[in-house]
Amino acid sequence: MENKASTPLTVEDLWVEYQIERGVVKAVRGVSFSLARGESLALIGESGCGKTTLGVALIRLLVQAARISKGEITYWRGNQGIDVLSLKERELRRFRWRECAMVFQSALNAFNPVLRIWDQILDTAKAHGGMSKNQVRERALQLLEYVQLDPKRVIDAYPHELSGGMRQRVLLAMSLLLDPQVLILDEPTTALDILTQRTIIDLLRRLKKEIGFAMLFISHDLATAAELADRVATMYAGSIVEVGPVEDIFYRPAHPYTLGLIRAVPTVTGDFEDLISIPGAPPDLIDPPPGCKFHPRCPYATERCRVEEPKLETHYSETHSVACFNVQRVQQDTLDLQERYAKYAGGKAQ
Repeated sequence: MENKASTPLTVEDLWVEYQIERGVVKAVRGVSFSLARGESLALIGESGCGKTTLGVALIRLLVQAARISKGEITYWRGNQGIDVLSLKERELRRFRWRECAMVFQSALNAFNPVLRIWDQILDTAKAHGGMSKNQVRERALQLLEYVQLDPKRVIDAYPHELSGGMRQRVLLAMSLLLDPQVLILDEPTTALDILTQRTIIDLLRRLKKEIGFAMLFISHDLATAAELADRVATMYAGSIVEVGPVEDIFYRPAHPYTLGLIRAVPTVTGDFEDLISIPGAPPDLIDPPPGCKFHPRCPYATERCRVEEPKLETHYSETHSVACFNVQRVQQDTLDLQERYAKYAGGKAQ
C-alpha cells in the first residue's frame, strides 16, 4: 500500500442515503477528500446540504434509516491502511475514540443530565480500555485544565451546572482523552455568545498547533471557518462543489454558490455593502434537478448546466478544485473580493 503516514484519513466517492416514506434521500453524493496530519479542513454550506451526515458517516454512527451505499473511508495508522467500512464492532469501537473522535452539535444534548462529568469521562475510558481509573482521572484533570477550566470544580459537576461554553470545552477535553489523530467538530460554536465563541476558536487553534491532530470542522459560520481552516470545502446538495486553500475560497471563489455564501454575510467593519441573498431554496434530494444541482438558483446557468452535472476539477492551482462550467464568468465577478484581500494582505505585511 501507498505510504500515507502524513494523511490519516482519505475518503473516496462516498454516498450516503436515507430511506424514508417518500423515497430515498441522497444526502451525500460522491464525496472525496483527504485530511493531512495537523490540517484543518472546514466544511461549509447551508443547513441540509449533508455536512453532518458526512461527519457521522466517517465514524459510522448513522441512524438506522441511513446507509452508506458506495465509497471508501480509509484511516491510515502509520503505513497501514484501515478500511473503516469493514471494521467489526470491537475494532470500530477503538477507531471511534482512539483514532477519530467527534464533538457533536449542542453540548447540552451530548451529556447524560443525571451523571456527573467524571462518570461520563470514566464510562468513555472504560468502553475503550487501556487506562486504570486513577490514570483516567489524572488525564481528565489535565485535559480540563488544558481547555481553561477549573478541573476540580468541573469534574464533579452535573452538566446543567455548567454554562454552554464550559460544556463545549468539556466535550473538547473528552474528545482528546485517548489522543485521536482526527477530530471532527460539528458546529462547535452554535448557540454560544460571541465572546464564548472567541474563546472556543482561540482554544481550538491552540490545541491543533500544540497537539497536531487533523481537524474536520463542520460549520455554516463562514467567519469561524475562515479563522480556523487551512482549507475550505463548499458543500451543496450532498456534494463538494469547491475545495481549496482558505484564502482562495474566501477571496478568489470559483463556484457561484461559494460566491453567493460570501456575499450573503454582513460586514461589521470597513465599508458597508448591500447583502445579496441566494434566491430559491436547496433542492429536494429525493428528486433533485437534472444537471448541476445549483442551476435553478444560479445566475450564470446555461443550457449545459441544466442537462450535465459538472465534475470537481482543478482550477487556479493543484490545491483548488471546482465543479462548475462557468468559472471564468464567476472569476470576473470576484474582483471586489480580490481587491479586499489585497488590502488585507497588505495590512498584514506592514
